Amino acid sequence: NHGYHRNPGNVNFFTASLDFYNTNIFRIAKLSAAQQFVGINISYVQVRKEDIHFGYQRWKARKKMTQFESRNITMMMDLYEMTMAYGYFKENDTEKKVAFDVFYRRNPDGGGFSIFAGLEQVIEYLENMHFEDEDVEYFRSLNLFDEDFLAYLKNFRFNGDVYAFEEGTIMYPNEPVVTVVAPLIEAQLVETAILAQINHQSLIATKARRIVKAAAGRGVSDFGARRAHNMDAAIYGARASYIGGVNGTATVSAGQMFGIPVGGTHAHSWVMEHSDELTAFRSYAKVFPNNCTLLVDTYDVLKSGVPNAIKVFQEMKDAGIPLTRYGIRLDSGDLAYLSRKARKMLDKAGFTDAKIVVSNSLDEYTITSILSQGGCIDSFGVGERMITAKTDPVFGAVYKICAVEENGKFAPRIKVSETVEKITNPGLKSVYRVYDEEGHAVSDLITGFDEKVDFSTPYRYVDPEKPWKNRSYENCTAKPLLHKVIEGGKRLTKTKTLQELQAYVKKQLDNEIWEEEQRFENPHKHYIDMSPDYYEMKMSMLHNIRTV
Repeated sequence: NHGYHRNPGNVNFFTASLDFYNTNIFRIAKLSAAQQFVGINISYVQVRKEDIHFGYQRWKARKKMTQFESRNITMMMDLYEMTMAYGYFKENDTEKKVAFDVFYRRNPDGGGFSIFAGLEQVIEYLENMHFEDEDVEYFRSLNLFDEDFLAYLKNFRFNGDVYAFEEGTIMYPNEPVVTVVAPLIEAQLVETAILAQINHQSLIATKARRIVKAAAGRGVSDFGARRAHNMDAAIYGARASYIGGVNGTATVSAGQMFGIPVGGTHAHSWVMEHSDELTAFRSYAKVFPNNCTLLVDTYDVLKSGVPNAIKVFQEMKDAGIPLTRYGIRLDSGDLAYLSRKARKMLDKAGFTDAKIVVSNSLDEYTITSILSQGGCIDSFGVGERMITAKTDPVFGAVYKICAVEENGKFAPRIKVSETVEKITNPGLKSVYRVYDEEGHAVSDLITGFDEKVDFSTPYRYVDPEKPWKNRSYENCTAKPLLHKVIEGGKRLTKTKTLQELQAYVKKQLDNEIWEEEQRFENPHKHYIDMSPDYYEMKMSMLHNIRTV
């Protein structure tokens, strides 16, 4: 597995399969004496031939980490971030400041908005960035970096500033939701970790909100841990789901970490372990008389499950046991039909307040369909399709440089593309949400960072999709959305509870965001406008862009 392979050209290659965490394979180039330098290429990593055996043996001797050992999430990065950082270090660009924007280009599922989530974890990450001795040793074993740079890493801390939307803010494509202003190396190294948190949690919070809306006031709980893409995805997915509006989670660790209400009763295995279904129900009711939701679809819902549940409820009632939190759960079959039939049976037996909970591959579309068919359901347990956002599982936020410090001032930078949607918005910016007299958000407005915005008189703006039209805001107010949350590497804002974040999301959707933007099919597009000065600056950069 570590043999040499000849390239038809003049350069000899061999591959070294380095089994760290059983995931990564480096293609390593054998170089001539004239080429013995440390560099990076998308297709392979270049190292000195004589370093290969020593570095590999040193790595191999290391103790393999397990998931129960502590881990330094500063190491959660793509290697190219570290190779670029090394390049900047060698060019003595350690102090030059730059600005990067985090933004995304489209809403999941063709929706009209998204929910900004994951900021708390981003702040925790940036405040605690550092490299342990074993991390530096790992980078040394790659034979890519010199000792001066490794010494620099030992003392590394994030000392930059961060501007961000408040977590839970309703957001729209192509506006910066986070801006990092920091020395070049610091700003570069944080890219992957920031995007991982924001992409994941914003995706799941947005999906959860759609599901909660479809449930139309009925309870929704996160049942998704076993189908999440790993254990961290289950825990932080539960956090994001709660921000999006669910009532609770079945994931115990998420309840412990974030204070999310947890819930759960029993599985089919409880019924199957007992001699029969009725015995299983009686045993469960004896152990949990105040939380007695019985799973009725192990054998036959209408001929066995519901009748046996009714028998147990009647026995509890006859014994004087208060029926407080009780009901049935359906986890298979035609949920609309079965819930209607079960409701009639429960009501006929006098258990009109017994709840019906359903689960099984639910999302906003299946829930809408079930309810439109008259499904008699009190709450939904939603698993795989929420925790993975199955119908549109990639959020797609990106991290792009927008300004570089030159002579004490920030000069804008712009990325151009043949694809219009991929042309970036340059420079340091401010973002405002513009409201009409009734408090509805009519658009978001992008301006220059230091630009003054005066809404006391009609304010002219530019719609970048229809710049030829002369338009103004009249009788409107504006609220800034980007706030400094980190200064000099230190947090400025206090941590909000998930209950506060969930309430903030609900307030915006109930009072500020147009209902037309919230519909699932063909939602109204929220406008992202620009101030005339900012629009002219962007157009000037595009007209004067140099291609050589």
